[in-house]
Amino acid sequence: MHRIQRIRRVAVALAGLAVAWLGLAVAAPAAFARVIPLPGEGGTVPASGSGTVPTFGAPTVTRTVVVGGMPGWQIALIAAGAALLAAALTVLADRVRAAHRKTAPAV
Repeated sequence: MHRIQRIRRVAVALAGLAVAWLGLAVAAPAAFARVIPLPGEGGTVPASGSGTVPTFGAPTVTRTVVVGGMPGWQIALIAAGAALLAAALTVLADRVRAAHRKTAPAV
């Protein structure tokens, strides 16, 4: 029986590593993505260091607009509720365990 448990643990560890490698393989193309200019678009400007920096017409302005989301007080309320629920379930589980525990006979 001990050998089967060891094989199971090794299989679970290998499955976890396989899933981690799969996640890395899926995320790698996005991590190394870059913008490649189309032929005839923009030019190059000498960089402060060595080489050149491509230019692409007018610079774009990005404005971050937060729409929706959750206020901080709601996040705090959810966290407090989860902590209270976990504490209540822990007390309940301890009482159930104590009720099923066999007591030693009095001598």
